Amino acid sequence: MVLNESAPRGLTAMFGVMAVSDGPQDTTSAHRAHGADPSQPWLELAPDYERARAKEDSLDRLVEWPAQRDVLGDVTGRSVLDVGCGNGGKVAELVRDGAGASVGVDISGNFPSAQPPGLELLQGDLSELESVPGLAGRTFDRILFLQSFGYAKDPVRTLRAARAMLADDGFILLTRTQPIRYALERAEMNGTSMGEEYFSTAPFSYVSGWNDEIALTKRPYTISDLINVFSAAGLWIESAAEPQLSEVHRRRYPHKQAWMNKYLGIVIFKLRPHSSP
Repeated sequence: MVLNESAPRGLTAMFGVMAVSDGPQDTTSAHRAHGADPSQPWLELAPDYERARAKEDSLDRLVEWPAQRDVLGDVTGRSVLDVGCGNGGKVAELVRDGAGASVGVDISGNFPSAQPPGLELLQGDLSELESVPGLAGRTFDRILFLQSFGYAKDPVRTLRAARAMLADDGFILLTRTQPIRYALERAEMNGTSMGEEYFSTAPFSYVSGWNDEIALTKRPYTISDLINVFSAAGLWIESAAEPQLSEVHRRRYPHKQAWMNKYLGIVIFKLRPHSSP
């Protein structure tokens, strides 16, 4: 049974991300303004993200992507839709590992010229997923939102659109940054407590770690906010994971373990649709 078929009050705007003019931090940096469209920062940040992800000590390479692959399981013959796919590298890897006909969608359109057979990369906005050319009438066994969900203008609408594209026995894999990380960062910056900041609803800004010329503004969210959004979209949580560095990587990259000890990392959700009544 779906607990709530309409978006909980305030949740349509809770997860937006936008770049804003935050004033120069020093004489060498300038923050570019993009208005209120949460997808706009990604147009500039996409190449910076891909460069950061390619580094040897990237947490995405060491922790996040291996854990995401574990949750996905065997993808042989499975069709995959990667929503907010960046340059399409992850969905391309899945196709090379045996996934069926698959699609990656990203607003940046920053795709390589050559893709493996069976993969289609489309430029499109995840906030308008149902309108992306090339997706009409298609269904997928696995739908991925890998740290892209925060760019949705209306998160419930986006998840409902994804749910409608799920094949029988399909699921959505969605990841989000631990909300405690943002609460801790704001508490340190504002001289407040983590509890105060965790439950705060005030937007906050910070400089992107991928590009120090772009400041992001986010609306805080809690774990219960996420659960309520999933429920409003007609989804339930089959499992959740909070991946950590392996013992080998902890010893090899102590600076990354120090960061994880403080900020915890990400949460991975495996979401399935509620059965129709």
